[in-house]
Amino acid sequence: MEYDTQTPPYRTSDLNSFASVSARKRWPIIITGAIDDVHRAMYTTKDNEVEEEGKKIVEELSKLKYELQHNRQLSPLPDDGIEDIVGYNQELSQLGTPKWLDVPWLFAECYLYRRMSTLFQLTRHWRDYDVFSRQKMATFKSSRPAVLELAARYKELITQLSSDSDAIVSKSQEEIEQTEHIIFTEMCEICLWGNATDLSLLTNLSYDDIQKLQGSKARKAAEANIIANDLPDAFRILRRARKNGREKETRVDIILDNAGFELFVDLILAGYLLSAGFASYIVLHPKSIPWFVSDVLPKDFSDLLNVMADPKAFYETPSEDEQHRGITPQSLSEQDNKEIAFLFQHWSELHADGKLVIRPNRFWTEAGSYWRLPKAAPSLYDDLKESELVIFKGDLNYRKLTGDAMWDPTTPFTQAIGPLGPKSGIRTLALRTCKADVAVGLPKGEDERLKALDGGGGDSGAREWAWSGKWALVQFSDGKA
Repeated sequence: MEYDTQTPPYRTSDLNSFASVSARKRWPIIITGAIDDVHRAMYTTKDNEVEEEGKKIVEELSKLKYELQHNRQLSPLPDDGIEDIVGYNQELSQLGTPKWLDVPWLFAECYLYRRMSTLFQLTRHWRDYDVFSRQKMATFKSSRPAVLELAARYKELITQLSSDSDAIVSKSQEEIEQTEHIIFTEMCEICLWGNATDLSLLTNLSYDDIQKLQGSKARKAAEANIIANDLPDAFRILRRARKNGREKETRVDIILDNAGFELFVDLILAGYLLSAGFASYIVLHPKSIPWFVSDVLPKDFSDLLNVMADPKAFYETPSEDEQHRGITPQSLSEQDNKEIAFLFQHWSELHADGKLVIRPNRFWTEAGSYWRLPKAAPSLYDDLKESELVIFKGDLNYRKLTGDAMWDPTTPFTQAIGPLGPKSGIRTLALRTCKADVAVGLPKGEDERLKALDGGGGDSGAREWAWSGKWALVQFSDGKA
């Protein structure tokens, strides 16, 4: 806490904030979902010890839900053998053992998932169980149309990038740079919007026809919802690094957000950056424990690649819901199989060649903001300085970058990220669709304009426009300047 911003944090007691909505409505539903998942897992076992441990987990999850709904005090976390427990309990003590409905939102939400994790860590048979895995895979399965569309476009783009086509050679340097800028922007926006991606943005990624996207109504509409957009700065940095690439390797880091389809598009971005020469290798940072329902764990990579290795088995096997409704999934075409096979082969080769590196760190699931990074995790901080660009994906990473604090929305992003801002040695790019109150770097009057829109919050005092994921922020800080 001593390294955090002095700007007050959002609290669950603020009835005008999404913190209050989360604590009162979202979290009980999440815990109920976890209880249901453990029950379903217990039904499939014939091991009495596994079943008894499962019953104990369900009992403790039910207790957690009761405490939350009845506004009890947050209790110290039991020691599950992982060193971050000490930090959680120290901070809980410093907060004065608060109640669920009057506590800093960021701490309470991290505490919630960390406490859930202890229930599994303290068992013999459930230690590695991801209570959210079933949801992740179900969501990915429902994204089938987008997966197939992106797989086709990715194959087309990577094939062109790996060939010395006359179409590229015949272009002027200015034309090539303009085309690269458009493709870079498209790939980053796909990554930004995740499963909200409008596939009409991907009409054509060929070098000859890419310019058509500039006139796309869908692309312009999506761009209009990016209320701060620093992608040109990131493009300039990576293009300059590629130009100097003979002198040193170019590393890019991605601090991951969600598994399933969002991880899929993260890997598409990573594969593109490598193939286009904007990065020599990419370090991917997953979480170490089941986190915020859908965040990426190391196992989620293998789960995703297993789908890519045998897509017919995944997409043509009815889900439990489809079985219940008597629905038979449509068969994949031979072309679909080929395009997904290309993806699997390409990503597998990049990983085998050391160009896609997976590097978890316990810091990402600690309770505090990233303002603490230089002091709380100095080795990780020094490691990130080696990167040309560190991309922070998603809403939670944005909240942690800014301390989840009640900044004036016109506060510069470089100021709101504190120790990771100017002179930090880290170049930060935040790709964030807004699903929480905190927002910085907005032009004067923009917050008021958005509040005045239908569903924006109006005169209620709530920044409701920032809760839906409709609006996005893409913000850059050059800590190496």
